Amino acid sequence: MVNETSDQKFDQDTAKGLSLTDFGASWCGPCHMEAPIIAKLAKDLGNKVNVYKMDVDANPKTARALGIMGIPTMVVKKDGKIVDRVTGVHSEDQLKAVLAKHA
Repeated sequence: MVNETSDQKFDQDTAKGLSLTDFGASWCGPCHMEAPIIAKLAKDLGNKVNVYKMDVDANPKTARALGIMGIPTMVVKKDGKIVDRVTGVHSEDQLKAVLAKHA
């Protein structure tokens, strides 16, 4: 399941284990293309990876702090530290490969 996170909860939500946060916006076409891929990834890897979604319009503080300039951007954190990031639409296999590097 993809969980929503926010400026207030992001650090706490992603503090333990491996997490993937999808930064996007409701008006973003590529974000809508990525959404079902992220949902399937969350379903397939739910016991190994915490998957979150954050709306950059509603939560500009975190996006600004992380220097996110384009969406969709997926940020991978392991035990609270950013270990990877990818921008643009990616296939499920591409995202699994990114996560596998940090598992």
